[in-house]
Amino acid sequence: MNWVVYMVKCNDNSIYTGISNNLKKRLETHAKGNGSKYVRTRLPFKLIYIEECQSRGNALKREIEIKKLNKKNKEMLVKLYNKKRS
Repeated sequence: MNWVVYMVKCNDNSIYTGISNNLKKRLETHAKGNGSKYVRTRLPFKLIYIEECQSRGNALKREIEIKKLNKKNKEMLVKLYNKKRS
């Protein structure tokens, strides 16, 4: 089962980072206001970053690394991610 680390940009321009093994379902849960309290109070949001991981443990480690970044560095990571996708 593959896990992903994801980031969403909330309507207040803040960035939320999370993990999931079913990203589509997780984003639907967030959108309905049943996900994290953080995102629920800042709807709507936009998916801005996805990083695949081999295991839940790897995803948790990467999530912690990303959460330690300041907003500017998170935005740079997103920029690099989007550059690779084009």
